[in-house]
Amino acid sequence: MPSNTRPTQGHFVAPLEETPLVAIDSVKTDGKPSNLWIDAWHDVRKRPMFWISSALILLVVIVALFPGLFTQVAPNDGCLLANSNGAPVAGHPLGFNKQGCDIYSRIIHGTSTSLSVGIIVTVLVAALGIVFGAFAGFYGGWIDSVLSRVGDIFFSIPYILAAVVIMSVFSRYRSVLIISLAIGLFAWPSTARVLRAEILRVKNSDFVMAATALGVSRFRILLRHVLPNSIAPVIVVTTISLAAAIVAEATLSFLGVGLPSTVMSWGNDISQAQSDLRTAPQVLIYPSIALSVTVLSFIMLGEVVRDALDPKARAQR
Repeated sequence: MPSNTRPTQGHFVAPLEETPLVAIDSVKTDGKPSNLWIDAWHDVRKRPMFWISSALILLVVIVALFPGLFTQVAPNDGCLLANSNGAPVAGHPLGFNKQGCDIYSRIIHGTSTSLSVGIIVTVLVAALGIVFGAFAGFYGGWIDSVLSRVGDIFFSIPYILAAVVIMSVFSRYRSVLIISLAIGLFAWPSTARVLRAEILRVKNSDFVMAATALGVSRFRILLRHVLPNSIAPVIVVTTISLAAAIVAEATLSFLGVGLPSTVMSWGNDISQAQSDLRTAPQVLIYPSIALSVTVLSFIMLGEVVRDALDPKARAQR
């Protein structure tokens, strides 16, 4: 027997009956495909806060679109000084304000104004934030430097203060569109920062490298692959920014630089009622409740969506 040969060793293989395939070795092929959005929907529909906030938001939208379904009293017609700060009577469940106008009717008709400002601001913030954040995060280099510095300049200016200045300058042209532009033009940098950080993470993924290897243009990769996989945090931010926009409109109207007094608005009603807080608190309380419930609904929805889109948060519950 040569010296360099090794003695053969026997190998024992257990019978298949003694080592059956366990669940970890099998691959499920009959299950439905899943992704981030499907998992998020399965999570949010189990949470009562999602249904409560969605029902409240749906109610606010219906009130804003169809105020005639909830009141037949015109907000400015039939205002009698004899009813100034009057108590509730039949047909006027919340009483009257200082001018003798129906408080309930003014709240119902003021819903469309506050919601319109919130939607316009949200669309403007999302558009500017997505454009600046997407291009800065994906292309990098000097484009990132320029766009980030522009965002830093706007971020350093409080949008409430900027809106006060703009509304004071354009005091003769105050309207829903002007106040929405005044708020939205300075409120987008936070959305851009969130999207930029998410795109910096996503653009290094394998599917982006595969698309690049196939010769897909960079702009097409950004639109078709990177942006759809980075948009989840933006949805959460814009949901909360809508609530912030409604609060900003009420704040500007309360300070006297928002919408004119002839426009039906919760902020205007709160501003006009502050002098009667001790003698007729209901004039201030009811529009404040409407504002608080609306803002709280959007904030709760944003919190639920944020948790649902975060796999770590879902795993901790």
